[in-house]
Amino acid sequence: MTEGIVSTRVGVMEYLAPSGQLCDDAAVAQLQAAIASCIAARRVQLVLDLADVTLVSGRALEAMLEAHGRLSAMGGGLKVLNPNALVRDIFRVTGFSAQVDTSDPEGAAADTAAPAGGAKKLGAILLESGAITAERLNEAARLQPQLGRRLGHILVDRGFVSETDLLKALGIQLGVPYVGLRAGLYDPVALALLDQEAARRLEVLPMFRVRDTLTLACCDPQAVPAFDEIARRTGCQVRPVLARREDILKHLTEGYDASFEGIDFVTTQEEDLEVLESTLPEDYARIDEMAGASPVVNLVNAVMQRAIRDRASDIHFENSRTRARIRFRIDGILYEVMTPRQDLYPAIVSRLKVMANLDIAERRMPQDGRIQVATQGRVVDLRFSSLPGIFGEKVVLRVLDKSQSILDIEKLAMREDNLQRFKGLLARSHGLILATGPTGSGKTTTLYAAINHLKSIEKNIVTIEDPVEFQLDVINQNQVNEAIGLTFAHMLKHVLRQDPDIIMVGEIRDRQTAEIAVQAALTGHLVLSTLHTNDALGAVSRMLDMGIEPYLLGSALAGVLAQRLVRRICEECKTNYLAPPELVAACGLPAGSSQQLARGRGCQSCYDSGYRGRVSIHELVEIGPEMQRHIVARAGMDELRAQAERGGHKDLHAAGMELVLDRQTTPEEIARAIHVQ
Repeated sequence: MTEGIVSTRVGVMEYLAPSGQLCDDAAVAQLQAAIASCIAARRVQLVLDLADVTLVSGRALEAMLEAHGRLSAMGGGLKVLNPNALVRDIFRVTGFSAQVDTSDPEGAAADTAAPAGGAKKLGAILLESGAITAERLNEAARLQPQLGRRLGHILVDRGFVSETDLLKALGIQLGVPYVGLRAGLYDPVALALLDQEAARRLEVLPMFRVRDTLTLACCDPQAVPAFDEIARRTGCQVRPVLARREDILKHLTEGYDASFEGIDFVTTQEEDLEVLESTLPEDYARIDEMAGASPVVNLVNAVMQRAIRDRASDIHFENSRTRARIRFRIDGILYEVMTPRQDLYPAIVSRLKVMANLDIAERRMPQDGRIQVATQGRVVDLRFSSLPGIFGEKVVLRVLDKSQSILDIEKLAMREDNLQRFKGLLARSHGLILATGPTGSGKTTTLYAAINHLKSIEKNIVTIEDPVEFQLDVINQNQVNEAIGLTFAHMLKHVLRQDPDIIMVGEIRDRQTAEIAVQAALTGHLVLSTLHTNDALGAVSRMLDMGIEPYLLGSALAGVLAQRLVRRICEECKTNYLAPPELVAACGLPAGSSQQLARGRGCQSCYDSGYRGRVSIHELVEIGPEMQRHIVARAGMDELRAQAERGGHKDLHAAGMELVLDRQTTPEEIARAIHVQ
């Protein structure tokens, strides 16, 4: 028996059971010694039980393949049992399961997918898998000659299929495995074969080197020039594996930067986070210089990098009686990602204030500022806000990543009928269009996409915002400053003297702003704004409560778009289940019918939540002649709702349940977002 490896003989079979990680040289050497001992004793039917093995390296795979070859030459063989999910994926992507019996038919089948040049087309594979409808596939095929792009790119850009579904189908078509990248699914030895700059440029991730074959994660399996370059650089044959581009770039950062081990922030590459537009006074600059060698600087930089990479919308720094904590808001939910030592917390707050060019000595009053950083190849704005508390200041950074913003009305994930109706409203020459919903429901994003859709050198478009979040070309953007009396209403009054065609008001907060917006809509301007209401028809009663005359509102209001953001099911851990009767009823299906729904099990990619990313649901009400008469007559909410339903209106809950049936989200998420009574 070799140290650390349990050996058991059952009949002619010899069972070897290693434990821990088969990664370092010592562990691999122990395995080789145990196998050599069995071969020397002429025990050639070996079973390797990996039940207690958490991870294997490329070197371990080579050792097992070498042993299998020697045992086969002697009339025996090697069989592998009980690999965990991560090790099973390593076997599959490296092709190990196609050479050695791993008791994983599913993995072997994935490796022997239809060869390239097979008869099936990509669209047919997507249809068979249920990832797309025939109507959407036909629409994409119709657009292909006009756009001159690959069918897959059109399908993903239009939101008809997810990138994951497309890559899985492409893998089946080309005989290339697809994998959801995660920690442990790439070997540092393989990463060292290709420098980080080349890996980022080519958008590839070296995963494992086994003998002279390098398993390589890529998002384009047909990038032959890139594969040729990598083969020249590494001296290895390339075995491509399909993975999402976003995942490749994320794990390139983790793999090449030792600072990102799990979610432990140890250190950071300071050169990858540069503070821009920093004009610090001399004393502040001295403080920053003194802290330059401090781990606090590295910690703050690493937190910012991780937040940007994980698509966090806010970073919360807070202190309590017993501990400090840092939390990220991702997809609307807060997750605790770090608990720094309490004695470091004041230094962390001071570092953030220095970066935001604020007074580090002022701890009694709230402060607001702005930090602009360049990291991971893009420029990101961070809005700083501090608030004094009983255990010290709480700081919140709002992350405004322009590269992640949606400024294309086609990508708002609206149902096709809602999208066409919304475009119809935007095509009007005058009228008031309102976007409603609670804070964080995506109203401002919708207005930016609408303005971006409308912008033209032939139109004068003016916005009034608090604050200006994204700068757009050909748009006259203005920021409210209530400290000097420059309110929404005051600015709107003066904007009307600027010969505008289209006006966007960030929010209608009071009666004066509402009155001016309505008057502007009635005098030949298209006015877009937001309002905080629970649904679309609630905007009518809110405007009336503000004191707007019903006859004016009925004439001015063109339409109301209510929306919510709901979390998508994580593609990495998505699983299907048969809906119970109560959910079948909630989905509006006939009693007794069976319906497959989906949910996420929870994994590292989604912070164990089962959700990753968000999608919007919309409720659009157009104000036609009948609805105008009801508004003028001060009809109640029940009458307005009945009139909308007569026009085929679908509320937010119905729109959400369509996504549930489409297996994009869950009933629980719809109930959370809409607060169904």
